Amino acid sequence: MNESEFKELADAVFERIEAAIDSSDADIEYDSNGSVLEMEFADGSKLIVNRHVPNKEIWLAAKSGGFHYAMTDGRWFSQRDGSELFAKLGELVQLGTGDRLEF
Repeated sequence: MNESEFKELADAVFERIEAAIDSSDADIEYDSNGSVLEMEFADGSKLIVNRHVPNKEIWLAAKSGGFHYAMTDGRWFSQRDGSELFAKLGELVQLGTGDRLEF
């Protein structure tokens, strides 16, 4: 995958996250160039989603740790623990909001 393809896939990830979060109590903010999405929950905890272009990965940062996701067979999987990006997001958002979201 080249950089342009990665950016297109990452845009789709961010749009999918934003659509799901819109129905929750979380607040979303983007950095000035739109490559970092930050969610803040009512309990003060945060979840940060970052496009890491050099490695062509989506990175998650949460109180519970950091996770790096790469595209494999059309889905984003962690190289460290094998988790799938949207399943992990669901778990992390549930910890912050108490609500289970479908991404």
